[in-house]
Amino acid sequence: MSENHPVYPPSTPEISRRRHELTPGPAEAFKNFSRAVFAGGALDATTKQLIAVAVAHVTQCPYCIRGHTAGALRAGATEAQIMEAVWVAAEMRAGGAYAHSTLAIDTMTQEKGHAAQQA
Repeated sequence: MSENHPVYPPSTPEISRRRHELTPGPAEAFKNFSRAVFAGGALDATTKQLIAVAVAHVTQCPYCIRGHTAGALRAGATEAQIMEAVWVAAEMRAGGAYAHSTLAIDTMTQEKGHAAQQA
């Protein structure tokens, strides 16, 4: 990518407008869904934003990371809480690879069994 065209261009009001022009129904539905999800409920707004920060790091969405980090700060989260949420995300992402090693171990065991049967 050239310096004049970043990998992640900034999200602008023009892009939001264009997105809405192209697909007004889904755009409006998504906006309403987002409002409903982040409204107060069983979880407070700060907790919801901290969850969103963690998930954004797992999904690796730079726009979501920035938006929900700012949202968490506005909702009253501390910088330490945000960083802890990031560490939880890191553990969960690494934990997924560790947990899925069950598939590799199972496959190795099955392959050994197949090889022994053929011998």
